[in-house]
Amino acid sequence: MAATKIKLTLFLATAFLAMAVVAEQVQGQTGPESQPELPTTLQPLRADVNGDQIIARLDAHNEMRKSALRDYTDLRTYQVIDLKGRVHAEEIGEMEFHAPEKKTFVVTFESGSGLIRRMALNPLISSEIEAAAGKEHHDSAISSANYSLDLLGEQQVGPRHCFVAQAVPKRKDKYLFEGKLWIDADDYAVVRIEGHPAKKLSFWIERADFVRQYQKIGGFWLPEQDQTFVHVRLYGTKVLNIKHQNYVVNATQNREAQMPVQEIDARPAGGTD
Repeated sequence: MAATKIKLTLFLATAFLAMAVVAEQVQGQTGPESQPELPTTLQPLRADVNGDQIIARLDAHNEMRKSALRDYTDLRTYQVIDLKGRVHAEEIGEMEFHAPEKKTFVVTFESGSGLIRRMALNPLISSEIEAAAGKEHHDSAISSANYSLDLLGEQQVGPRHCFVAQAVPKRKDKYLFEGKLWIDADDYAVVRIEGHPAKKLSFWIERADFVRQYQKIGGFWLPEQDQTFVHVRLYGTKVLNIKHQNYVVNATQNREAQMPVQEIDARPAGGTD
């Protein structure tokens, strides 16, 4: 029984680690066939845009974000659950990012299976920190170097109007994905992703489907929620939920801007009032 549990956890860890890299660039009984669907309908695409234009604007937006985002913190909640909503493991903590490549994570609460936390959640968090530091380089960016876009139409996602595109990876790579993108029509930022890895993860992982939703915080589009459904051969489906809350963006820069400027006495030396 213990060996079976370890095998299952290893398969989950493998899938979650790969899906975490893909996503870097979503109760009750549910499954990939019932992932959260948008309540709005797909509208016809305007005539003056094409996929090459959209992804070029997306590249430009990503470069601007990279230069302007100096730091952030957010409250992360990681959960592994089953299709009945039972939480098998949970880890909560604060993720802190400082440009260009430093991330740290401090655990504030944990519960459930220690085995799943050690073999799935902790490696998942560590891989994100190491990827930020350049120790594990996987070119998974949603960029013109990795993807072409087939535009499908336009759709409302909450208050944002978006272009909808089929993302077509330029190579078979488990760190790239096949699926759909929703790109904000004003900011040219990714608002939502739905997909699965472009390459099969392993014999044991039959399929892994994910949804990621973004939110706009202080002018930056940052992750809001990830939901990954991993189908493990012989073991069924498990779900990884990641919630991102309580963002504080560019706090260091804002503090520096608010520092009082020392007054300079411009009177000539030896002068009098």
